[in-house]
Amino acid sequence: MTDYKRETETMARQAREASRGLATLPTNVKNRALSGMAGAIRNGGAKIEAANRKDVEAGRAAGLSEALIDRLVLDAARIEAMAAGVEIVAGLPDPVGETMRAWTRPNGLQIARVRVPIGVVGIIYESRPNVTADTAALCLKSGNATILRGGKEAFHSNMAIASLLAEAASAAGAPEHSIQLVPWTDREVVGHLLKLDRHIDLIIPRGGEGLVRMVTEASTIPVIQHYAGVCHVFVDKDADLEMAERICLNAKVQRPSVCNAMETMLVHADVAEKFLPGMIEKFRAAGVEIRGCEETRALAPGVATANDSDWTAEYLDLVLAVRVVPSLDAAIDHIARYGSGHTDAIVTDSYHAARRFTQAVDSSTVLVNASTRFSDGFEFGFGAEIGISTSKLHARGPMGLAELTTYKYVVLGEGQVRE
Repeated sequence: MTDYKRETETMARQAREASRGLATLPTNVKNRALSGMAGAIRNGGAKIEAANRKDVEAGRAAGLSEALIDRLVLDAARIEAMAAGVEIVAGLPDPVGETMRAWTRPNGLQIARVRVPIGVVGIIYESRPNVTADTAALCLKSGNATILRGGKEAFHSNMAIASLLAEAASAAGAPEHSIQLVPWTDREVVGHLLKLDRHIDLIIPRGGEGLVRMVTEASTIPVIQHYAGVCHVFVDKDADLEMAERICLNAKVQRPSVCNAMETMLVHADVAEKFLPGMIEKFRAAGVEIRGCEETRALAPGVATANDSDWTAEYLDLVLAVRVVPSLDAAIDHIARYGSGHTDAIVTDSYHAARRFTQAVDSSTVLVNASTRFSDGFEFGFGAEIGISTSKLHARGPMGLAELTTYKYVVLGEGQVRE
């Protein structure tokens, strides 16, 4: 019988040792490792797809929803996207060693704030196996060792991807154990990992609200939080309604199973009669179930009644809550009351409305005249993302390389002593 406590501590100790070498690994070696990792994904595509088929078959047999199956599936296009994401990370500037600020004190001391890796990062995630490649690449480029613990539904996929990545990184000169995947699916393992604060510096959970709350409550290690993606699009009275249709349809339909998909659409009362009937027909044609307020139901017969739980729902599916609001401030108040601080957007041609919205909405990403689907590390130019944080300390929003570093002060003197 496996001694999970001992085995997880061994993994964490190995990661800590690897992190020491990674912290000073030259940029060209990290980039060479990343290029090798991208090549390994491409060359191992057949191996990854074969492993993924086992997971998809098991998921269907277990009754996973189509939204969760969509998160799980890896086809040739998604495998290529994984490889391309790793290559993009290789091409990004290395944040490690960057002087963030420097100054000289009256006594001659030269002080610099310098970016350094966090150290050892634990990633606990659910069904999307592309997370394995994204997080491993970002952690390696930012000089962090990583311990990956994926969900049981993607176990075979994750094992295949992680083994390819780890072998390629080591072959290129990265320290052994820079990338490790927990090879057990027992829930007991997570409990042990979350207590290893002597060796692991940060935990990043990626998954549903239940996972994030469990990790946060059980961990003795700092946790980056992202409880839910209750994302809104507000169609203002001064919106270009054709633009609003394109944005809202994309935000809901393009990939409804992800955390930056729109879950509630708010519409200003002044344009509701003109905008909503046609918009709802487009949603229905795309297979979206609408749950609306009384004003919405009056304008679009056949819409189901929305209740309070719909305003806080993260459907992750082709379901949308719709509400007509009397003003911009009413939309802002709705988001403040029911939103999750993830991503919210306004469609408007009014500079003053856009400015008011971006200042008053307290979310990690606020967009003007663009789909919520752009709240993503790849779309922000980060190459990939380690996750999206709705926390306000250390990192917020899509997390890329810079968000996987901390800093230290380097002070240069010439014999100064404190009087």
